[in-house]
Amino acid sequence: MSVRTPDPYPGWLSDEDLFEARGRLPMVYVEAVPVRLDPLGYVNEVGSLLQGDADGNMVRYLVSGRVLYRETIRAALLRHMEKDLGPLAFPQLPISPVPFTVAEYFPAPSQTGFTDERQHAVSLVFVIPVTGECEPRQDALELTWMTPQDVLSDGVQQEFEGGRGNLVRQALAYSGIVV
Repeated sequence: MSVRTPDPYPGWLSDEDLFEARGRLPMVYVEAVPVRLDPLGYVNEVGSLLQGDADGNMVRYLVSGRVLYRETIRAALLRHMEKDLGPLAFPQLPISPVPFTVAEYFPAPSQTGFTDERQHAVSLVFVIPVTGECEPRQDALELTWMTPQDVLSDGVQQEFEGGRGNLVRQALAYSGIVV
């Protein structure tokens, strides 16, 4: 059973070519921590996607996906925000495509704390405010909006896979929330 969201731009690499490339090259990704802001611009909610993994466990994910060949970072962010949260999410992309951090994922546990069993990946991570109505992606069971305190609770942090809970912690610290 595949839990992957169908790629609307499948032409850049076949599944076989992608598998081969992942074994030889680091892949470039964008990840976004979706947030809702209060009228003063402070984060009052953090969004995460809940889905089942290949083993049937419930795990939390962030908006994420590959950067395509000849695609700008801004275009990749917008494409993945719309794909994962729906076309009416209305993400507010940053003026400058400078991430708040860069996460390095490795197939096995490493000093970075981020893992992705499929590949070595380099991910540019952003905090993206969302103002519209969100519909979770096809393979997500739900999009959950939580207060910063709730998303930082031990129970929720343990639901994130591959170290992504730490990315949420970093995103909130970057946004001025004491962690």
